[in-house]
Amino acid sequence: MARSLREKVLLYHFQDSNREEQIRQTLHALQIPVQVLPDDAWAQKIGYLLGLKGFQLQDMAGDGFSFPHEVMLLHNIKNKRLDQVLRAFHEAHIAPIRYKAVVTPFNTLWTLRRLCETMQKEHAAMAMREAKNESNQ
Repeated sequence: MARSLREKVLLYHFQDSNREEQIRQTLHALQIPVQVLPDDAWAQKIGYLLGLKGFQLQDMAGDGFSFPHEVMLLHNIKNKRLDQVLRAFHEAHIAPIRYKAVVTPFNTLWTLRRLCETMQKEHAAMAMREAKNESNQ
């Protein structure tokens, strides 16, 4: 079954090779290509990492940013297809990936670093709200 939009998943900073391989196999069964990003990919724009037209390689000079969490980016995977992917991960007993995002036209313009930092801030804000809600009960 050919899909009208080219699906792709980017994986970043997976330290457990068995976990990474399990994710790759699960996505392969769903006919979704996977690309594992190198550690220094943080300086590149998401659009470049996906191989989209109009994006150029960025200068890698920087401050040695390091993001200690696993990241999964889903390109052209949404709605029922996203549900299917998440269900397949659950059925394969893959522990949840905390930092995951669906690629949008807006965030293709961001560097991987900016996306990681934004996700980290959002997770921290959610954790604070949950803690506040628990303390109010």
